[in-house]
Amino acid sequence: MCVTVIVTVSILANGGPLDPPAGPVSPSYKTLTEVEPRTPISGSSTPGDADSQFRITQPGSYYLTGNITGVNGKSGIEIAASGVTLDLNGFTMTGVAGSLNGVSVTSNGPSGISVMNGTVIGWGQGGVDLSFGGNDDCLVESIRALNNGDIGIAVRSRSVVRGCVASGNTTRGILTLSNSSVSDCVAEGNGSGISAGVGSTLVNCVAANNTGDGFLASTTEGGMTFINCSAAKNGADGFQLVSTGNILTGCSAFRNLGDGFVLNSGSSLTNCNAHENGGIGFDLVVGSSITSCNARLNDLDGIRATSNVHILNNTCVSNGQAAAGGAGIHTTGGDNRVEGNTCSLNDRGIDADAAGSVYFRNTCAGNTTNWALVSNNVFGPIVDRTSPGSGAVSGNSAADSSANTNPNANFSY
Repeated sequence: MCVTVIVTVSILANGGPLDPPAGPVSPSYKTLTEVEPRTPISGSSTPGDADSQFRITQPGSYYLTGNITGVNGKSGIEIAASGVTLDLNGFTMTGVAGSLNGVSVTSNGPSGISVMNGTVIGWGQGGVDLSFGGNDDCLVESIRALNNGDIGIAVRSRSVVRGCVASGNTTRGILTLSNSSVSDCVAEGNGSGISAGVGSTLVNCVAANNTGDGFLASTTEGGMTFINCSAAKNGADGFQLVSTGNILTGCSAFRNLGDGFVLNSGSSLTNCNAHENGGIGFDLVVGSSITSCNARLNDLDGIRATSNVHILNNTCVSNGQAAAGGAGIHTTGGDNRVEGNTCSLNDRGIDADAAGSVYFRNTCAGNTTNWALVSNNVFGPIVDRTSPGSGAVSGNSAADSSANTNPNANFSY
């Protein structure tokens, strides 16, 4: 009997107070708005108009609840307000013949728009086109824009495009204007690949198998930066940058039908690779520099420069594959500084068409013609060591076989 009393007391002690608190009892559940604080895209919440199936007219966060199929003469979703986030929620927006854009903005220039997480395919015009009016400060993320009739993804200035795929679009895969960022994106099989504007930065992007250029400038103003970007098998040039003052680091151009890299004045390349392109590997003009780059098996010149270009510590091998031939390094104007480069197995090793440049510490080997310099250039001694006549080396020391101690000497070997 004592044991029973003890257990009962223990249960009562752990059960808490038996009397409810005074006053009305408040609900403990969350409202639907608290659980999902966004607005679904629907005919009732975002009704369309004459040229859109759905239209967003208020700032806020919106999401798809299912796939959308387009209709003739209309965009899928039109955004007519600033400060809108549109989450496609993993669903697909599929256009039809005669449809307009998958996602578009009105021409009155709303800004600060984000579109993310879905697929936009087969629209008659663009996939995600946020480029009307003054629509700046946008974000497009994790979008697949496929087989659309115009541009896959288009934004204006101060915008971010990241983690996107643009494939099979009729004109351009991705277009940005000034001071924008494009990262971890792929543009394949479009009219042209990725186009960016002044002050923009592109990182870890791929442009491949496009009909036109892989990467191109959307304006003649420059100052763009490309880091670890790759242009492969495009129908024109890999990088066609008519803008000035661009910086490229760790980029590659492979088997493009045109040139690998075409750069305007004041540009800089470091640790880049131009391989098996149908024209020139690197085409540079006044005030540019190229350092520690590799040009190999291009149909024409490995590196071609006009004037006032610094060409330093590059490797140029087996260029001049076309019937017209080509050089490892070819300067067409004066006031260039060419130093520390290795040129081998080219049609011509180092070729200068004009006077007034300097050539120091370069080596040429196995070219059809190692050196072809017009008069009135400045160069360190060119030492012929094609038949060095040196004996074998075994051990800890050997005599100098360079036949020259001039620190600026160039060598044929």
